[in-house]
Amino acid sequence: MAKILVCDDDKDIVEAIDIYLTQEGYEVLKAYDGDEAIKVLKRNEVDLLIMDVMMPRLDGIRATLKIRENMSLPIIILSAKSEDADKILGLNIGADDYITKPFNPLELVARVKSQLRRYTQLGSTARSDNQSEFRTGGLVIRDDLKEVTVDGEKVKLTPIEYNILLLLVKNQGKVFSINQIYENIWNEETIGADNTVAVHIRHIREKIEINPKEPRYLKVVWGVGYKVEKIG
Repeated sequence: MAKILVCDDDKDIVEAIDIYLTQEGYEVLKAYDGDEAIKVLKRNEVDLLIMDVMMPRLDGIRATLKIRENMSLPIIILSAKSEDADKILGLNIGADDYITKPFNPLELVARVKSQLRRYTQLGSTARSDNQSEFRTGGLVIRDDLKEVTVDGEKVKLTPIEYNILLLLVKNQGKVFSINQIYENIWNEETIGADNTVAVHIRHIREKIEINPKEPRYLKVVWGVGYKVEKIG
């Protein structure tokens, strides 16, 4: 049974989400501000976090930044705003997905299932005896360990970032459009994917490139999409 932490200062929203997730068989933990959420995460093994943006004491933005310092669990941001800038901000701080208030509870449940499915497939704690290594230049992905290194240094990626990079490294030299990346990673129809994919690509570059503005590995093919260069 997956354990989900729901954090929102509106207790009615927390209770409503609790009802829907409990009906789906999930165990729900609750917090009402960012500080409380961090404390709950330290005391429990949580599989997914649903985090509101606007909260007293410690808001969702700063809380997510702190959580991302040492945790890679999936995070879905809740926001009362629908502007693209706010969605991008959520992704910029390390969230894996976002949903805008007011939201359809069935959509929220679907997004929770999608994130948990990808996280399980990623196998953040799983280990395999069968090594599966992908390499280009100094960039190495060991898929059995879910480990990425650049010139021998470990790189910490979120589940979404890892899956995007793995897709591109497995298909070195092949150009993927934004829509193709979105459909491969999110497993759903592409709707307004440009910003979502672009933000994750930028994060990956910042982590694997010496100079993200002049990338060696993850390159844009203008008007087409993205690819990882094949380097011997």
